[in-house]
Amino acid sequence: MPVIPIADLSDPRLADYSHLTDVALKKAQGTEHGLYLAESALVLERALRAGHRPRSVLALGGTVDEAVALVGDDVPVFSGPGELLAELTGYILHRGLIASMHRPALPSVESLLADARRVVVLENVVDPTNVGAIFRSVAAIGADAVLVTPRCSDPFYRRAIRVSMGTVLQVPWTRVGDWTSTRELLVASGFHIAALALSDDAVSLKDFAATAPERVALVLGTEGEGLTEEAMAAADTIVQIPMAHGIDSLNVAATAAVAMFALV
Repeated sequence: MPVIPIADLSDPRLADYSHLTDVALKKAQGTEHGLYLAESALVLERALRAGHRPRSVLALGGTVDEAVALVGDDVPVFSGPGELLAELTGYILHRGLIASMHRPALPSVESLLADARRVVVLENVVDPTNVGAIFRSVAAIGADAVLVTPRCSDPFYRRAIRVSMGTVLQVPWTRVGDWTSTRELLVASGFHIAALALSDDAVSLKDFAATAPERVALVLGTEGEGLTEEAMAAADTIVQIPMAHGIDSLNVAATAAVAMFALV
């Protein structure tokens, strides 16, 4: 399929890029599970390596050849000047290209836990920047999977993907239900649930890591409010990172990185 120069921004084939929100993309008609946007050649390459299917690519002139090399001749690649593409998308394509990708079906919780030793559970983490940063740490430092609660920001949101450098497309993840069912699934797979929170009965991360169980699920809560009572009640151990200089806690993404490093 030849590269398609953009002449008319009202072309319906460009609708995926035209100021659509992440929520609208997730509900895109004519798709099985919705769409997400992958920015940059690096993120697109990681998405393709994960087996995700592109619907189309929007590329600046200098990245057209790279886009075609990645997706092949069967995927439409639209191209135009930067000013025109910015008018279409609502932002400047600093990274040269953006691809509309089909969302894959999420795996079952059981399949992710089967061979895992370290998993991260994100409860109601609403900031996609923090979600993306946590996924990047998971990929870099070492955990086997991420579980996200219903109110957690979607890891396939554009900002989460960008901040994670595309690692949300590499790290296995899925959504879980309420804490009763989630605890049952984790316990059935042999996981010790360790919740990161401030509590009078919390043990220090250093002490917990010294004798950590073989399988650990690290639970991290939303910014500001922290973990819910249900999450705290579901935990086997409450763990905290000792603070200095009167500081009571770290950003949730920093907490995730520190905790994972301690448990590697």
